[in-house]
Amino acid sequence: MVDHAVVRVFTGPDGTGGNPLGVVMDGAAVPGTRERQHLAAELGYSETVFVDDARAGRVDIRTPSTPLPFAGHPLIGVASWLRSRGEPVDVLRPPAGEVPTWEEDGLTWIRGRAAWVPGRRTQAFATVAEVDELPAPPPGEGWLYAWAWEDEAAGRVRARGFPRRGDGVTEDEATGAAALVLTAELGRSLTVRQGAGSQILTRFLGDGVVELGGRVTAAG
Repeated sequence: MVDHAVVRVFTGPDGTGGNPLGVVMDGAAVPGTRERQHLAAELGYSETVFVDDARAGRVDIRTPSTPLPFAGHPLIGVASWLRSRGEPVDVLRPPAGEVPTWEEDGLTWIRGRAAWVPGRRTQAFATVAEVDELPAPPPGEGWLYAWAWEDEAAGRVRARGFPRRGDGVTEDEATGAAALVLTAELGRSLTVRQGAGSQILTRFLGDGVVELGGRVTAAG
């Protein structure tokens, strides 16, 4: 097994929740596409990120079954991890493009575009209870982000994420990319409570551009 770290991304204010992320610091140790995909499947996290060049911010993101050009929780997690190791970066460079990152009030933030996140379907429900009662996964195919307003005036949302890829990830505990898409669709900033206890913060900047923020905690 290749050495890797694990962090929890988008933990709640009380430290609960958070989506585990595998961080392979020495991307050169797993040079091939097939080898990386095999390792991501073996680790079994919703995403694993390979750091190819820490100084330049070049990273490669993998689910257990496929590469991703952009994903929120891996980029926030690896940005925080690099800073904790004394290797801070201002810009991450996944395949989608340049992603600014910074720390603010104890949270790690990134900025991305909804156009970088194809294939995420959002579905609004009338009540939080309806979202909570959904089976995991709900019937159907394709990525589903189920959500309902907890407090519409305050921009508070309850959400659950279901990849439905058939790769062992039944429900995604916290999904920055899907929260970004929802923010762009609604055209407003949000506080998202997702999964068992995770929290995602978003800022809508217009023209499909959204900032994502959250807490990152060392796992274990």
